[in-house]
Amino acid sequence: MQIGARNSLKGKIKSIEVGAVNLQFIIKLSNRVEVVSIITKDSAERLNLAEGKEVYAVVKASDVMMAID
Repeated sequence: MQIGARNSLKGKIKSIEVGAVNLQFIIKLSNRVEVVSIITKDSAERLNLAEGKEVYAVVKASDVMMAID
């Protein structure tokens, strides 16, 4: 895979929640870090996504904000 995005995180699909139009995926990046992705059913079928499959979470953002308590 080649991609121009610099913000790609490799992980495995932990769980899938099916909605009316979209699917929600929880991607486990490490023992303590997970991200959530929501994509269309068509995209999920085209990518043949399933629990346990290795995937890349590609983050498209022009800004990443920082915060403190």
